Amino acid sequence: MRRQLALLSLVAGAGGLAWLLVPPDHPSAPTPAASIAASAAAPAPATPAPPAPTLIGGPAHIAVLAGDGVAGSQEGPTAQARFSDPYGLVAAPDGRLFIADGGDNNRIRVLERNGQLRTLAGGVEGFTDETGAQARFNTPSGLALDATGNLYVADTGNHAIRKVSPQGQVTTLAGDGTPGWRDGAGAQARFNAPLAVAVDGQGRVFVADTHNDRIRMISPDGMVTTLAGGSRPGDADGPGDKALFDTPSALALDAQGRLWVADTRNDAIRSVDPRTGEVQTWLHSREDDEEALLRRPLSLAFSHDGVMLVGLLSKGQLLQITASKQVHALTGGALRFARASGIAVDARGRVLVADAPAFRIHEVLAGEGTSGALGPALEQPPLASEGRWPLRPQNSWHEVVGMLGEVRGGRDKQGKLDSRHHMHAGLDIRGDVGEAVVTIADGKVLSPAAAYGFGRLGEGLAIGPLMYIHVKIGRDKAGKPVDPRRMQMLRNAAGKVERVRVARGTRYNAGEVIGSINPMAHVHLALGAPGFLRDPLALGFKGFVDEVQPRIDSIELFDAAGKRLARRDRAGVLVVPRAPLQIVVDAWDQVNDNLERRRLGVRTLAWQLLKDDGSPATGFENGWRETLNFEVLPVDDELGVKLAYAPSSGITVHGARATQFRYQLANELRSGRATPGHWDPGSLPAGKYLLQVRVQDASGNAALRELQLLLP
Repeated sequence: MRRQLALLSLVAGAGGLAWLLVPPDHPSAPTPAASIAASAAAPAPATPAPPAPTLIGGPAHIAVLAGDGVAGSQEGPTAQARFSDPYGLVAAPDGRLFIADGGDNNRIRVLERNGQLRTLAGGVEGFTDETGAQARFNTPSGLALDATGNLYVADTGNHAIRKVSPQGQVTTLAGDGTPGWRDGAGAQARFNAPLAVAVDGQGRVFVADTHNDRIRMISPDGMVTTLAGGSRPGDADGPGDKALFDTPSALALDAQGRLWVADTRNDAIRSVDPRTGEVQTWLHSREDDEEALLRRPLSLAFSHDGVMLVGLLSKGQLLQITASKQVHALTGGALRFARASGIAVDARGRVLVADAPAFRIHEVLAGEGTSGALGPALEQPPLASEGRWPLRPQNSWHEVVGMLGEVRGGRDKQGKLDSRHHMHAGLDIRGDVGEAVVTIADGKVLSPAAAYGFGRLGEGLAIGPLMYIHVKIGRDKAGKPVDPRRMQMLRNAAGKVERVRVARGTRYNAGEVIGSINPMAHVHLALGAPGFLRDPLALGFKGFVDEVQPRIDSIELFDAAGKRLARRDRAGVLVVPRAPLQIVVDAWDQVNDNLERRRLGVRTLAWQLLKDDGSPATGFENGWRETLNFEVLPVDDELGVKLAYAPSSGITVHGARATQFRYQLANELRSGRATPGHWDPGSLPAGKYLLQVRVQDASGNAALRELQLLLP
């Protein structure tokens, strides 16, 4: 990182700050870092020409650099490589890329110039200083590289900063493995879930001490001091401990040696003067500004020509921020990451992004183009939960009251009620308010902001690929802590709990209590990576039985203006115009032992068109067209819900008591992609036709309904 940023020079001009490119052979450019590993035999390539200027605000596409989207530890060619939690990245000047692979791998890995992935150090969770595979880490996160080829690791789960030599020798630079806050000599110093490191030309190592809400500094002689930040989370500029941060998660140094901080929960980018500890807020979003792009910044880097790159936790976006504070979303909507946890810019100017929950490393490319696979692969095996429920008793039936993909209402950006606001993102399991919520599988907390929404109805906790929502995290029915060691209670000046923190790297075993049901009176269980959610029913809950056939209440056709077709011939057959049409199906489902009034969504919908003699109509020779499949939610939920459901869907604003699921079959939703469409019968011969619709639930129960059509 230092090498990349040293290619930039920040100068003051008439228009304010401007970034200039310094060629690598310029006298002011630093000496290239030495090789990290002696086994890399390929000679260093010739110094390339400076990359082209960054395209600001232009289109982008995303390519897969490494990882097949399935969790694992496989090495070798990048297309077959597997990661568990590829979190932090740093690019070496010679073209290699170093990756902190946390999760169950706990390794530092290197992507060689020849496209081969290998492990440099680590492999078993623990806290051991050794060489190569004998060394042990616990959830390594951020990385930094110094001028002599040493790698620095924010070893989050060990609350320590580790150092990896070019030969793979791992030593502990600072931290004794116990969470806390203490300055002093490295072995006596303490950190609390540090997420990021940066190193400058003087050999000083800066640390984002995340759950201490401080920025720390380790001097070349190993002494740890607190550079900035106070004793509690907050949002204040000023020198040293007068400044306040809230969950600082990423660091980057600019060419002038100023330290930049992604202050995650403050929705801010801050700068710190390494000499004085003076903190200034450079860019900040208001909490009540729903349109602000800068939301929960998580990762931070600079392009080769000084454009700041910020990865967001909340929306999976990658932002460009210019020196004049212009903010552009380079990715978004369907083109998103699950969680852009690390960013690196290599010597060729390539922007590389670690998408930890998707088990991939990506390259972000300027201009129009076809993007490669995003999110975890559909082949990712389901979690081994052994059929447990998140409520007790864990091995017997509980009532399911909501399915993945169901339409849900809410308020739009203007504050108006919208019955098609979003899709239901998981499985709802009914329980009593105050009832204990328990984990269904062994897992590790990987998100740096795993506990969220304190005191709100949507409060929840993410453990691995599972999210437990509508839960008072870390508190029982009376609000008393249930596990203060792992669930840190943050209190205000009056001593009242105002937030709960659970550190990245925290492990849970199946059956452990994580909180209690809040007034929503059910547990919402979500499965998968953010933006790439899957149906939790795939986990196979014990005692869950669904033998109930879905029901189709109606099939209707609508023209392009949204007007329902009503004209019928003398025999009562619906007359179809030769124009683009939408097919709307009102269907719903139930499961065994549910309340009679309970309506649930269906899993798949398909349709076909037959001639009057029963043979397939033109275009339907291959039979059923399955156009809607809710096994995986669409990446762009805002678009997907409007395409999958007709306007009269949801618990409508005119007072309907029962949820209506009115599906639009001419649109398509499959494998997480939502695509608009229509049915145009214009080219069909005149005559009578039979439109057949089939709906199925997750258990395979199906219903069929037909509608006769006349095409004049």
